[in-house]
Amino acid sequence: MRARDRYFDDADPSSKRCAGRRRQALTAALVSAFIGWATAAVAADTINAYSIWPENWARPMLVEFETATGIKVNFLRFSSGEALARVIAEKNNPKVDVLFGGPVETFAAGIKEGVFEPYKPPAVAALPARFREADGYWTAIADDPLVFMTNQKFLTENKLSAPTSWDDFLSPAYKGMLQMADARTSGTAVTRIFSVLEVNGRDEEKAFAYLKKLRANVQLYTKSGGGGTLPVGLGQAAGGIFFIVDALDTKAKGYDVVISFPKEGIGTSAEAIALIKGAKNADAGKKLIDWATSPAMQGLFAKHKINFVPAHPDVKTEASLAEVLKGANIFAIDDAYAGANRKRIVERWVAEVLP
Repeated sequence: MRARDRYFDDADPSSKRCAGRRRQALTAALVSAFIGWATAAVAADTINAYSIWPENWARPMLVEFETATGIKVNFLRFSSGEALARVIAEKNNPKVDVLFGGPVETFAAGIKEGVFEPYKPPAVAALPARFREADGYWTAIADDPLVFMTNQKFLTENKLSAPTSWDDFLSPAYKGMLQMADARTSGTAVTRIFSVLEVNGRDEEKAFAYLKKLRANVQLYTKSGGGGTLPVGLGQAAGGIFFIVDALDTKAKGYDVVISFPKEGIGTSAEAIALIKGAKNADAGKKLIDWATSPAMQGLFAKHKINFVPAHPDVKTEASLAEVLKGANIFAIDDAYAGANRKRIVERWVAEVLP
């Protein structure tokens, strides 16, 4: 969370309303400008996209694509819930050609809403089955496991070891000290909830009983998946559950944090890309999908210090990332199960856990 956001969270109600109006006005201005680009961009050498990846990861990849192909990419970044809501709302008049990045559960939910056009890039033949949708509605461009991340100073002061079980985060020591993402807006949160479901054998009553207990220790549910990483790094929060790409980015910035994995297992979600149904620049959009699903892009993760696990088998996982993952009990989230149940499970989480 940025310092500005923290200020308004603690300010008086009128300040919050003013801040909210300013943020709404800024978002409206950005969207209006983007729609202007989308309306003008009908040439084959331009693509419009919504990116679920944060700008500091999406931009270098898309600039590399522009350099390699000469095709310009205009993009706006939204968290996965927001991006999905936009493409659904716009499906009768699409404003973008491609949905770029984000957990596959989001894409599975989008299939149900009829917002994607099937397209199978050349790389699909080389990809493991879980990295490609059978009919071509999405294709994976990376893999991104969840991790536990805790503040080392907090652990030391409370004489705790790094958590190695889901139950460790239920300890009274963490009361009001965890930050993690809000399932209404974040795909990270959805993957977290489906991880809890899986370790409880998809028994929803057991899973939600755990999530309700965990709620007592949560200080804040953040809008984006990585929103809690800085507070944990600064010691304003003790820990949380994040995608490894966010956690390792925090560690790389010099914050004294510890990354660990629960012995019961934790989920990993494929990061995907898809062509929007009715895309105005479909041919150019397909070229971006071809590039993103191939070693051409995924081989650049290490260069730009982006800790995604490549989906393409011809690209090796960067050595330091592979070392972090060594021995971890990680399982793939079932995208079909998650996609079919995402809306219902999130609504139940909002109703029963969030309050």
